[in-house]
Amino acid sequence: MRTLLAAILTALTWLPAAAQVRVRLATLAPKGSSFHQILLAMGEKWRRAPGGGVALTIYTDGTMGSEADVVRRMRIGQLQAGMLTTGGLSEIDKAVTALQYMPMMFRSLEEVDYVEEKLQPDLERRLLDKGFVVLFWGDAGWVRYFCREPVVRPADLKKLKVFVGAGDNEQLEIVRAAGYRPVPLETNDMLTGLQTGMIDAVPTIPVHALASQIYTVARHMLELNWAPLVGATVLTRKAWEALSPETRTAVMQAAREAGQQIKARSRAESEEAVRAMQKRGLTVHRVPLDAEAEWRKLAESLYPQIRGRMVPADMFDKVRQLLEEHRAARKSVK
Repeated sequence: MRTLLAAILTALTWLPAAAQVRVRLATLAPKGSSFHQILLAMGEKWRRAPGGGVALTIYTDGTMGSEADVVRRMRIGQLQAGMLTTGGLSEIDKAVTALQYMPMMFRSLEEVDYVEEKLQPDLERRLLDKGFVVLFWGDAGWVRYFCREPVVRPADLKKLKVFVGAGDNEQLEIVRAAGYRPVPLETNDMLTGLQTGMIDAVPTIPVHALASQIYTVARHMLELNWAPLVGATVLTRKAWEALSPETRTAVMQAAREAGQQIKARSRAESEEAVRAMQKRGLTVHRVPLDAEAEWRKLAESLYPQIRGRMVPADMFDKVRQLLEEHRAARKSVK
């Protein structure tokens, strides 16, 4: 009996270990940024996950192309994961645009968090139906306008050539209809466009303006919370289903922890980036109340064109409903 047991144990030690799954993840985030560092730490946890673990390779700086390219590469199996902004996620399902494509709809990051929490279960189901598993959601604070000349009021921006994402024809038409001068370019061409005079203004987050050196040309920042930059990291359903149940649990836990870290760090870095750029010559233009009212009037004038075109009508209405409920609840508490 002992001999038989010993033989069984010896045979078990020669069974091959579970094969490690390889995941290639692409992002526009710069190499060495806090986003990249947190993803690397997540990857190390994935490597040690039970059931063979996951070998994560990260491609930063847009080396795999635009976010539309990343989604296309995931669909054909060249990539298995992507850390995408709303623009990239909308290539999968347009419902996600409700988290970002409504200028000045959100008045605080608290409101952003509230709406995200309410919409995420439905959005995750929609993305799963399209073949993608959401690992975590996140945002990078507020999008601000960085300009070559001072901008305080909407009329000031009308004098400038404004960046819009290449291929985003709906946004291009809406910006043009509002009386502005949109110029479509890839995100990685923002700095070159500013340097050559192709564009004069770009809407982006302060962290990106600092890392990409945009502020060295666009030395004026409008301190107006235009819209939050929201995104998510997704994994193809095929790659997810290749993982064992125990590996999935560990992978998702590490991913959710990474998402919380990215959200907290990126929001803090947004303010830190503004202070750093100010020390290097950036001028921040605060918005008087009457000017803010002009921007809000402009934003609200765009809503009829955004609803049903850039943002599905049902999702647009849902965000408005949630915000009304949230504001009413907060008002009643006060």
